[in-house]
Amino acid sequence: MGFFSKDIKTMDDLFVHTLQDIYYAEKRILKALPKMIDKATDSTLKQAFQAHLAETEGHVTRVEEVFRMHGAEAKTVTCPAIDGIIEEAEDIAGDIADKEVLDAALAAAAQAVEHYEMTRYGTLIAWAKRLGRGDCARVLERNLAEEKAADEKLTSIAEAKLNIRAAE
Repeated sequence: MGFFSKDIKTMDDLFVHTLQDIYYAEKRILKALPKMIDKATDSTLKQAFQAHLAETEGHVTRVEEVFRMHGAEAKTVTCPAIDGIIEEAEDIAGDIADKEVLDAALAAAAQAVEHYEMTRYGTLIAWAKRLGRGDCARVLERNLAEEKAADEKLTSIAEAKLNIRAAE
């Protein structure tokens, strides 16, 4: 089913489809984060990735909760956007020999993932509210808040040391 498929006829259909998209993305991120943890050499970056791995497990659980609350089956649809972001990160990380530059690249790649998630959660929250599902919106807002916090933490780490070291 394509994003603007004939199977999407209502705002509710669109909400569920996008929920399936972020569900796929969160599960894909769960597989990618351990690889990023292994590649990171900066201890602060590694710790940030480990903390976000635990948060991502919670995101998956909350998305499943929203499926249940909304009366929809918890299933995924392939998300080419997150696949592309993760593939690009893996390609770039595989090409960098300098550990300082690698850490800066990993932080930037993780932020690209965070930004994708923030757009999806923001949209889902707006749609949930429009559909009269404030209960679903409140659960999704928790995920969005954690994604924003992770992005801010990555920015702080990158600006405080990773980017500086990579540029030296």
